[in-house]
Amino acid sequence: MKSMIKVLVIALVTLTFSGLSFAQAKPATPAAPATEKKAETTAKASRIRGEVTSVDAKAGTLTVKGKDKDVKISAESKSVKAALEKVKVGDMVRVSYSEKDGKMVATSVKPAKSKAATTEKKPETK
Repeated sequence: MKSMIKVLVIALVTLTFSGLSFAQAKPATPAAPATEKKAETTAKASRIRGEVTSVDAKAGTLTVKGKDKDVKISAESKSVKAALEKVKVGDMVRVSYSEKDGKMVATSVKPAKSKAATTEKKPETK
């Protein structure tokens, strides 16, 4: 009976240490570079609604004055550049953009409906 317990204890100890050696044999993989690449490719989309303070359709740049900040945005796609040709200084716009290589790049530019325009269109009932 005592010899049987010794054999079981030895077997359990051997299995425990062999399991630890397998866990440590795996080389550590660097997780930092993979997360950096993921952060670079995943751009956070942002939106701003405000008045156009400057626009250059040929250069593909637009500056929008929001509630708390001015945002200088550039356009790279043909559709956004075409939308910039229709925008004038003083227009209210909604711009969706993302940060790419340190600069703001527009993904869409649309005219914003001002609150004054929507209240004027409502018919008055008496």
